[in-house]
Amino acid sequence: MEELYTLEREVGRGSYGVVFEGHMAKTRQRVAIKRLPCSSPECIELYLQELWAMRAMAKNHVNVIALHSCLLQTGPRSLKPLTPGKLPLRLVETVLKGSLVRASQSHERNDSQSNTRKRTNALSRLQDRTNAVQVRGKFQDKSKSNAPDSTPQRLQNRARKRLAQIEKGQPEPLRCLALWLVMEYCDGGDLNNYLLSRPPEAQRNHSVVKQLCSAVAFLHSLGITHRDLKPDNVLVCVTSKGPVVKVADFGLSKMSEALVDGDRTRQHFSSTCGSDFYMAPEVWGGLTYTAQADIFSLGVMFWAVLERITFLEEGTTQEQLGAYVCKGRSGWLMPLGEALWDNADLQLCIPMKFKRAPPLPPPPGPAMCRLLLDMLASNPDARPPADQLGTRVHFALKEDSQLTDRVLKRT
Repeated sequence: MEELYTLEREVGRGSYGVVFEGHMAKTRQRVAIKRLPCSSPECIELYLQELWAMRAMAKNHVNVIALHSCLLQTGPRSLKPLTPGKLPLRLVETVLKGSLVRASQSHERNDSQSNTRKRTNALSRLQDRTNAVQVRGKFQDKSKSNAPDSTPQRLQNRARKRLAQIEKGQPEPLRCLALWLVMEYCDGGDLNNYLLSRPPEAQRNHSVVKQLCSAVAFLHSLGITHRDLKPDNVLVCVTSKGPVVKVADFGLSKMSEALVDGDRTRQHFSSTCGSDFYMAPEVWGGLTYTAQADIFSLGVMFWAVLERITFLEEGTTQEQLGAYVCKGRSGWLMPLGEALWDNADLQLCIPMKFKRAPPLPPPPGPAMCRLLLDMLASNPDARPPADQLGTRVHFALKEDSQLTDRVLKRT
C-alpha cells in the first residue's frame, strides 16, 4: 500500500468498512480510501454493487463521488489493482455460492464450460439487479448440483493438475482479503455536518438542492437507482464558490440495463432497504418499487434542508436533517414514508415552521411547497421523474423569489 498510497487517519467507520484520509504516493493528491473486508458473501455482494455502480459513472459528473481506482488485497501487505471494466471473479463466485471461496476450492473445478457459464451468470446477476435473495438461492442450488465428487481418482487428477501448474510456473489463485476503493476526498464532511455547523443561508440551501437534482438525474439516466439517499450519504467539497455536494455510498444501489416501456427507471425492485426516515411508502409496505423511490427520499432531504428540520434518531445524540410526522401526545417521530403507507391520504404540513431548529431560514415559498408535496406523493407515478426535477426546482425557486420581491415592494 505504501508504494501507491499513504494512509494518514481514519475519517469514518460503518457497518461494512472503514474510510481513511490518504495521499497518492507520487502526486501527493489527497484521496479517501475505503477498506471493505471480504468476510462474508453478503458483504461482498454490497461491495461489488458499489464497485459496479461507481465504475459505470466513470467520473462523469461533478456531483457524484469519483472512483480513482480499486485494489484487491491478496495478502497482509500485498495489493493487486483491478482491471477496469472487470470484476474479481473469485468474489463473484463467493456471492453465487453463498460461502467464501478459498483457493483450494477453486482448484476443484476443471470443467471449462461450467466455469464459463457461472461467470456469465455472475455478471448477468450483478448487472440485472433483481431480487438478491431469490437469485442467490437459485444459484446456490446450481452450485450444489455441479459440485465435484470426492473420489480418489478425482483427488489424484487434482493433484496432478496442481503439480502441472507449478511446473509451468502458473501462480496459485490469489486470496481475497479486502477491497480497497480509492475515491476523491471531500473536506466538508457529510451534508448533515456541513449544513448544521453553519448558520442557515437560503442561497446555500438552494444550491445544494439544485446540485442534488442534477446528481440523481445523472444516476437515473444510467439506470442506477441509489436506494439509500440521505444526508449521511452526501459528501461536501468546500470551494471558494460555495459547497459542491457529492452523492456517495452505492452499496445498496441497483442497476438496470434493460429498458422497460422505453425507460430504465421503470425497472422494479423488491428488496426492502434504505434508512427509515427517508424510505418511500411503497418500500415501507414491502411492495415492488422503481427509481421513483429515490425521488421520495430526495423530497424528504429537500424539505429538511430548506426548513432546517432536524431530529434525533433513537439511541443517538447526533442531530440529523430529516422531515417526519409527530404522533401522539408524546410527540413520537414517525418517518414520512411509514406514515403515508399507513394513511395514503395524510395531509403533510409544508412548511413545518414550529418544528424547525433555530436559527430559522426563510420557509420555502408556495411554488416550492407544491413541488415538495409532489415529490412526497404516496403514488410513485405522481412524483416528478428525475430528468424533470431540475427544471421544476429552478422555476419554483424563481417564482417564489419573484413573489417575495413583489411583497417587499408593497411594504
